[in-house]
Amino acid sequence: MRIGLLGTGPWAQMAHAPALHAHGEVDFAGVWGRRTGPTEELAGTYGVRAYDDVDALLADVDAVAVALPPAVQADLAVRAARAGRHLLLDKPLAPTVRQARAVVDAVEEAGVASVVFFTTRFQSRTQAWVTEQAATDGWFTGRAQWLGAVFSEDGNPFATPWRREKGALWDVGPHALSVLLPALGDVRRVAAAAHGPGDTAHVVLDHVGGASSTLTLSLTAPPAAAGATVELRGTSGVAVLPESTENAVSALVRATDALLDAARTGRVHACDAGFALRVTEILAEAEALLDSGA
Repeated sequence: MRIGLLGTGPWAQMAHAPALHAHGEVDFAGVWGRRTGPTEELAGTYGVRAYDDVDALLADVDAVAVALPPAVQADLAVRAARAGRHLLLDKPLAPTVRQARAVVDAVEEAGVASVVFFTTRFQSRTQAWVTEQAATDGWFTGRAQWLGAVFSEDGNPFATPWRREKGALWDVGPHALSVLLPALGDVRRVAAAAHGPGDTAHVVLDHVGGASSTLTLSLTAPPAAAGATVELRGTSGVAVLPESTENAVSALVRATDALLDAARTGRVHACDAGFALRVTEILAEAEALLDSGA
């Protein structure tokens, strides 16, 4: 599979490009970015072609990996799918439900494969835990704390404009939901949402199986307080998400494996664009509650 990279920012440099370069079953074909200098620099690092026209890249590849802000990703994902290209996307899929649904529609109409990179779902230890809890009945409640210090540290490369606009709800909220939904089931409604310090959001979810969960999400936590915790409690006791020793590059290699498998077999991956759309719908409902103060 020939795969091109769309994006040249910190995530593309730290994760996507190294993962595509290291993967033994894909041909890392080239890079397109919104700025010429960074595109040429990143492409030169890996000895691949730098594209100044995204359609030219799409014409040369079988798939694209996207490392761009959500709104840009959504539009280009639709364009790539309509060109018949498989999609390795990042979370959140899009900043609005309308844009996310457009991606799903384009994927379904074109019959291409899609995988969305929810990091925890592609780290072997944490994914094994998610699979185990999804097969366990009787969960009563769940708690997820996903606390980052992106806006608490000077010079953090991930303090990007879209994260400042959308906040922790949209940046780390997808990670929390990607772990909770398989175990507790889909969300029937967002029961409550409230602001905390900085961009911190507290969200209460009512799940279709009867369980409830609470999320505390932040990108403005003190560095010493940063980290992620997920805890489930039910008839079988207490289960806590284990820490992973895998970095983002190895997780992205596994996500690329998943895309290859989906493209070859036609089987829909659990973290496809459809799942990412559902995550977007839940985030949008929580955002509406936060904006209303309800």
